[in-house]
Amino acid sequence: MKVVITDYIVADIAYEKEQCQRMGAELWSYELKSAGPQELIQVVRDADVIVVNMAKLNEPVILGLERCQGIIRCGIGYDNVDVKTATRRGIEMVNIPDYCLQEVAEQTITLMMACQRRLTQQPGYMEQSIQAGRWVYDSVSPIYRFSGKTVGILGFGGIGKAVYRMLQGFGVNFLVTDPYLPEEQAKAFGIHLVPFEQLLQKSDIITIHVPLKGEETYHLFDTPQFEMMKPTATLINTSRGGIVNLEALDNALKKGLIAFAGIDVYEQEPPSPDLALLKNPNAICTPHLSWVSEESFFSLREKVFQNVNRFVKGQPRLHVVNAGDLSLRQANKEDQK
Repeated sequence: MKVVITDYIVADIAYEKEQCQRMGAELWSYELKSAGPQELIQVVRDADVIVVNMAKLNEPVILGLERCQGIIRCGIGYDNVDVKTATRRGIEMVNIPDYCLQEVAEQTITLMMACQRRLTQQPGYMEQSIQAGRWVYDSVSPIYRFSGKTVGILGFGGIGKAVYRMLQGFGVNFLVTDPYLPEEQAKAFGIHLVPFEQLLQKSDIITIHVPLKGEETYHLFDTPQFEMMKPTATLINTSRGGIVNLEALDNALKKGLIAFAGIDVYEQEPPSPDLALLKNPNAICTPHLSWVSEESFFSLREKVFQNVNRFVKGQPRLHVVNAGDLSLRQANKEDQK
């Protein structure tokens, strides 16, 4: 079995080589994050399993695959892979949804606290006070108590649930929007499911934990949504960049439609140095590090190659995101016989 790594983020792939050698698979690795379709096709054409980080496996690339059984995305999101075309070709799309739940939830709450306490502005207040020889609080932005505020969680999957659990004890109230969450699960957690518009209108802090799924969530937060939010509200996004229109967010912060934002993900990554939000004093922008920890690095690599091993042994894979569509496709083929 031939395993191809299109691109990676670790210093070396000694672990991956060791795992493939142990399971009797042939490993080829490349660093092709920004490669075009033709360059990618050349290296993945005859792969049985593709392990991808940020490379774009679009329709032309997937149509160029000759014998691929599965694509494994090194991470939770998989918007860089054309899943519909993969399904059409009978290729399993696998992600790793559970390797960094704790880390992303921690970063989310860190950004909440930093925004609520105006942490990035406090060094400026200190400098003003030092220069004046007295504490100068004249320009301090309104800072509100966290306790008693309403936190709106958009998406109650693994990370949304982790954020909810971590915030227990802070004395906050919760609103949750998730059209895919069964009512019985909501009741089990004791949460109140509300429509998206109500989440926008009633929340003091909104944190985003949904995937980027085409028109369903692309620019889900744009000018009309910011106009519905409280002028004192904070927006946190540690999910996917395209969910928030960052130009509209920058304008909303400047106009006072909302008060603060903590952003870890961007539509273009890394973002352009011309991105206005980077210079907005009411935004904290971090470099897509929510998922990072020493523990998550190892967990990700381990879980990826557990699934590679399942491909090699012909065992059912974990977290096949298009499993239902593949089953339906197979059923239709059987009916046509």
